[in-house]
Amino acid sequence: MITCFGETMLRLSPPGAYRIAQAQSFDIVFGGAESNVGAALANFGEDVRWVSKMPENEIADACLRWMRSFGMDVSKVVRGGSRMGVFYLEKGASLRPSKVIYDRKGSAISEAQPGDFDWDAILEGTDAFFFTGITPAIGETLPGIVEDALTVCRAKKIPVFCDINYRPTLWTPDIAGAAMRKLIRGLCTLVANEEHADLLLGVKSDKTGDDKLYDIARKLCETYEIGRVVLTLRQSHSSDDNTVSAVMYDSVTGEFVKSKEYRVHIVDRVGGGDALSAGLIYCTRLGRSLQDTIEFASAANALKHSVHGDVLMASAEEVQRLASSSDGTVRMIR
Repeated sequence: MITCFGETMLRLSPPGAYRIAQAQSFDIVFGGAESNVGAALANFGEDVRWVSKMPENEIADACLRWMRSFGMDVSKVVRGGSRMGVFYLEKGASLRPSKVIYDRKGSAISEAQPGDFDWDAILEGTDAFFFTGITPAIGETLPGIVEDALTVCRAKKIPVFCDINYRPTLWTPDIAGAAMRKLIRGLCTLVANEEHADLLLGVKSDKTGDDKLYDIARKLCETYEIGRVVLTLRQSHSSDDNTVSAVMYDSVTGEFVKSKEYRVHIVDRVGGGDALSAGLIYCTRLGRSLQDTIEFASAANALKHSVHGDVLMASAEEVQRLASSSDGTVRMIR
């Protein structure tokens, strides 16, 4: 069982590439980093438990039904509070970037209290735990609640995976750095990028190219006693076309690997990093090699860019087909 802890929101997007100022209607989906990871893992065939706090109303009920449709266990979700968070996504096009507007102040999870979560019971039967840096950012009590969960994970020897996922609209670099430096210590796997490693965690390198990425990943592992570090890479050609890839370092073996690069034409960028995290967790649990793990995770990230909504709607076989392609070529399935 993989347990994911965080907030899921109602996502409202103008159709196509319309701007919010032009919108006469909104497309509705549910989305949140941790539930995106959980749903992708469920699509890979994993048993997943999603944990949060949600209000007692019809919107939250609909969200929970949506999560159950993937096969996720939501039995440990705490009910209470007044509202779900909402975010508005204006999809970019050409030279206009995508834009997110949050309306999540006062959401149920942001006002959660430590006593809401019995982590011993919640983590019973769990053999992997996932959270992101978004969760401790959304409320004053959340860093402590996440730390409570991690304390139980350490006691139960549950491997923990985390994506830094820094959101400057939610907290400042100083506050985020102070919180995340404490929470990431001793992780199984950390996902970050070069910018956030420096901005939040104080780790950078004067080297260049792959040597620079290796140096940053190694320093993160040594400084924060982390087993593995993944650094995500993105080149933005326009809002419609990006190139994505990733590197991975293992502190035990000293092995450093790099994935293929994927030139992606973007249908929906949201959730790409979450798909990558799901791929990392999936392959780590299977005991796959470091190279196979980063290739699968990067392929999952690339595929997510082709799917509407927040969640990677793909089986493990579909992801593996792309990961195993020597040049990333897409061929018709007959």
